[in-house]
Amino acid sequence: MKLICGLGNPGKEYENTRHNVGFMIIDNICRGEKFSTKFNGLYLQKQIFGEKVIFLKPQSFMNLSGNVIKPFVDYFKIEEKDVLVIRDDLDLPLGRVRVKFDSSSGGDNGIKSIISCLGNQKFYQYKVGISNDKSRDTKDYVLGNFTTGEKETLDKVISNSEKIVEAFIKEEIVGTLDYKYVE
Repeated sequence: MKLICGLGNPGKEYENTRHNVGFMIIDNICRGEKFSTKFNGLYLQKQIFGEKVIFLKPQSFMNLSGNVIKPFVDYFKIEEKDVLVIRDDLDLPLGRVRVKFDSSSGGDNGIKSIISCLGNQKFYQYKVGISNDKSRDTKDYVLGNFTTGEKETLDKVISNSEKIVEAFIKEEIVGTLDYKYVE
């Protein structure tokens, strides 16, 4: 069984913000399907390539994501190596993605929460570059909306994310995957 968790913040005011890239990718993959509620998370269980897969959007706000992921891991008896967390990354330019196993939080509070709750970092992170505008306060930047030009780039990343998620489900990702969608 695989757990694919997109990080973000619940609520209309956060829907199209940089911090909600994880939710956007999950919504694109599961477009139109009905999510259920459990352990303060919206989840959908599907069969993909003969594998049971749970798609999860924690509703606890980003910084408490581990409080939602841990009960899913325990209840469904999912090994940490079978967890993929999709999140934004300030250190990667927009249009660039990286999938990494056993990676630190890199300062991301959502990942810090997950590592703390799981007791280790032996899960996969799908990091989606959102760039970093150092002239703005970080909180304001990550909770801000994408510009029209940025949204066009992000839409390409989101539409191609299904391939990366499929590769994770099929266990085709070994080590680090680094990909640049646009120039």
